[in-house]
Amino acid sequence: MEKKEVVEVLQWFSDMGISDVINKEPLKPSRKKITTLSDLKKAMSNVDIPIKYCATNMVFGMGNEKADILLLGEAPGAEEDRQGLPFVGQSGQLLDKALAAVGLDRTKVYITNILPWRPPGNRTPNTQEVALFRPYVIKHISLINPKVVVCLGGTSTKALLQTTEGIMRLRGRWTSVEGISAKIIPTFHPAYLLRSPSQKKEFWRDFLIVKEEISGKIRL
Repeated sequence: MEKKEVVEVLQWFSDMGISDVINKEPLKPSRKKITTLSDLKKAMSNVDIPIKYCATNMVFGMGNEKADILLLGEAPGAEEDRQGLPFVGQSGQLLDKALAAVGLDRTKVYITNILPWRPPGNRTPNTQEVALFRPYVIKHISLINPKVVVCLGGTSTKALLQTTEGIMRLRGRWTSVEGISAKIIPTFHPAYLLRSPSQKKEFWRDFLIVKEEISGKIRL
């Protein structure tokens, strides 16, 4: 990770009220802790990172802010970048169908991504970008406080779980991460299913597992 990116990560901890050291001067606890989604969005929008200047819009998150289910994607695509909203392109349409198949819709879930800006050419987020934004993702999850986090695809799964295992081995299995109270389950990214429709059955099955977990507990 570049020195500038390390400084950004340490500054995030300062924003959270944690004293640390940047360069030679100790950071004093910030008076402006991140306690709301608005605080978090502002803090993320101030991060200086190259992909920010290649994107049209910041894509923060959308949905029920008291949802029991949080869906975590990879990064915005072209249509998401244009509208400033997550999963509104073809992948989003497929995701909506998956939710409908188990009696859910966007009013009952919350959706966000590992990265809030579209990487150039829709490339996969690199390790530096993931490392920089992972603390924000964890804070985002804690503010929503869901019962279940569904990682959509290998990138979000590896980023959140900090693992090198592939999505084929991890999907459909409950797991946990230190600092996150919600149960976590990885599944395929909808964009992958557009290329490999034969895997849709497993995708629906994973959402049925999620539905069973939160059945009768959804906060409307």
